[in-house]
Amino acid sequence: MFDQLTERLNQVFDKIRRRGRLTEKDVDAAMREVRLALLEADVHYQVVKDFVQRVKERAVGQEISRALLPAQQVIKIVYEELVHTLGEPEPLNLTGPKPRVLLLVGLQGSGKTTTAAKLARHLRRQGERVMLVAADPYRPAAVQQLQTLGQQLDIPVYYEEGVPPPELVARAHRQAEQGGYTVLIVDTAGRSQLDDRLMQEVQEIARRVEPAEVLLVVDAMIGQEAVAVAQGFRDALPLTGLVLTKMDGDARGGAAISIRSVTGVPIKFLGTGEKLDALETYDPQRLASRILGMGDVLGLIQKAEEALDQEEAERQLERMLRGQFTLEDYLNQLRQVRKLGPIGKILEMLPGDLGRMARQVDPQQAEQQLKKVEAIINSMTREERQRPEIINASRKRRIARGSGTTVQDVNEVLRQYRQAKRVFKQLGRLGPAGLGRLFGGFGGLGGFGAPADFDGPDGDEAEAWPSAAEPTTSLRTRARAARPTPKKKAAPKRKKVKKKKKKKRRR
Repeated sequence: MFDQLTERLNQVFDKIRRRGRLTEKDVDAAMREVRLALLEADVHYQVVKDFVQRVKERAVGQEISRALLPAQQVIKIVYEELVHTLGEPEPLNLTGPKPRVLLLVGLQGSGKTTTAAKLARHLRRQGERVMLVAADPYRPAAVQQLQTLGQQLDIPVYYEEGVPPPELVARAHRQAEQGGYTVLIVDTAGRSQLDDRLMQEVQEIARRVEPAEVLLVVDAMIGQEAVAVAQGFRDALPLTGLVLTKMDGDARGGAAISIRSVTGVPIKFLGTGEKLDALETYDPQRLASRILGMGDVLGLIQKAEEALDQEEAERQLERMLRGQFTLEDYLNQLRQVRKLGPIGKILEMLPGDLGRMARQVDPQQAEQQLKKVEAIINSMTREERQRPEIINASRKRRIARGSGTTVQDVNEVLRQYRQAKRVFKQLGRLGPAGLGRLFGGFGGLGGFGAPADFDGPDGDEAEAWPSAAEPTTSLRTRARAARPTPKKKAAPKRKKVKKKKKKKRRR
C-alpha cells in the first residue's frame, strides 16, 4: 500500500544524501517534494501541512548545523515526526469484570466478520477464552461465515435465529459468563453513520452489555472517506479504537497516516491479508520504518518466532556452519521461509538496500520460483538429496521429467544450492568477528533500520563493523576482506645468464 510513497520519499532522501552540507534552500526543496509525495498518497491536507512545518523547524535549526551527517539527521527528523503523526499505540483494554466485551462496528464490506475471527485467534494465543457472537442477521450468509471461521479456529459462535441483536448479545453475555469465557467478541451488522435505525440498535447493544472496547473497522482502501466515516461513528458511539483492514491492497495508504491525527481515535490493529493470522498489533515506529523504506526487522523476527521451531532452527544452523548442508536442509529452509507468509510481505520487511532490491522482485514470480525449486528437490531420491555430487546428466533428465521442468532449471537449483553452501562455509570460518564485516553494519536509519539511539557495537567488536560512510560491497568481496591476508612468499632469485655478444663480421 505504501510502495509509491516509499519510492518517492527514497528519491528525495537520495538527493540530499549526495550533499555533504545542507542549506536552508536544500531543506525547502526537499520538504516541497515530501509535501507532494504525501498529498499524492491521499494524506489529509492539514496533516501534511503540520507535518512539513514541524520537520522544517527542526531541520533548519541547530540539529542539522551540528550534525556530522546532515542528510542522515534530516531522515531521522522525518522518521520521528512521522511516528508523532501516526500517534502513540494503545493496547486493548481487557480490564474489568469477565467476560470483557469487544464490540465491532463499521460499514458494510469493511471486513468486520473476518476481523472478529482474527481477533479471536489473536486473543486465544494470549491465553484468553473467547466466544464469538453473530449479531448480523441482515447480510445474507453473515452468520454462516462467522460459524465457518469459528469451526476453523475451534472457537464457539453464539447465535439464535429470530432474536433481535440487542437481546441476542445480552443472552450471549450471560452464557459466556456462566461458561467461564473471558472475552466476548460481537460482530454487528454493517451500517452507515447516516442510518439512524441501525445506529440506535448498536447504541442499545452497547447500553445493555457495557463493552470494554468499541472498535471501528475501517477499510483502508477508501482513502480520505475513512476519516469521514470515523468522525461520523465517533459522534454516535464512544469509540475506543480503530482496526484498519486491507492494508495489503494497492490503494494509496494516506488514510492510515492521517486518521489518528484527524479523529483522535487510536489505531489498535492492522489487517494485512485475508488469512486468519494476517493481523498485526499497531506499532507506529514499525509502520513509519516501513513507509520510509527502512524495513520492519522487528516484525520479521516476530513472524519467525511464531512460525518456526527455534530448536530445529538452531540445529540446522549448527549443521550449516559446519559445512554439513545438503539439499534436504536447503528444502527445509525454503519451507520455513514459506511458513512466514506470502513472499511479498516478507520482502517488504527487509531493511535498507536489501529492501530496495526486494521491491524490484515480482512477489508472484518469486512464489512460483519457490514452488518450482521444491518440486525439483522432491523429484530427487534420498541419496541424491544427501549427495548432490552424484547427480549426472541422466539423473538430471529424470528429475526434470518428474518435476515438470527443464534440465536448465535443475542446473540452476544445483547452482543456487552450491552458492548457499559456499556462503555458509564462509560464515563458519569467519566466526562472530567476521559476521559484521560480511553483512555490514546497521548503518543507522538509512541502512538497516536500526533505532535512532543505536550507536553500533562496543569494545573490540566495533572494529569489525564498517562505518556508515563505507560503500556497499558484494557478499564475496566482504568475505575476502574478512579473511586474514596470507603472507606472500619471496620469489626465488633467478640466475643471471650472460648473453654472448655476437661479433660483427668485418667486410
